[in-house]
Amino acid sequence: MKFMHKIYEVVRIKQIVQDITDELMNLKINSPHDAHKIVTHMIGDEAREVFLVICLNHKHQITAVHRCFTGTINASIASPREVFMTALLNNATAIIIAHNHPSLELQPSPEDLSTTRRLKEAGMIMGIELLDHLIVNAKGDYISLRERGYF
Repeated sequence: MKFMHKIYEVVRIKQIVQDITDELMNLKINSPHDAHKIVTHMIGDEAREVFLVICLNHKHQITAVHRCFTGTINASIASPREVFMTALLNNATAIIIAHNHPSLELQPSPEDLSTTRRLKEAGMIMGIELLDHLIVNAKGDYISLRERGYF
């Protein structure tokens, strides 16, 4: 059979890494409060919603933090494909996802909750546990969707 279009073999997927503070890398996450400090430092005061993926190894040490999406002032669409690509590239056994609310309101939207459920299901299939979903704001406040019983 003769193909009419080219087919490409993917030889290597390259990840470009930017060094962030050494104290964050290999930091062990023992609670949502530990993760919140990192997330608030990185995106708490952003003017638009930013969606982070924190990749963790089997000891729950941070191996990577990825700004997965930057959205609008009140929305950020998170795709399981993009979220778990980072986790796979960093050999994560678990992830914590987080985003900020520039409005300062911490209440999760229906979209936040459906995204969380979707990512939890995708993670279960892939063997990468979603440990939590945090929402932070510029005042330093946060909520943990796991602690609030949303999943």
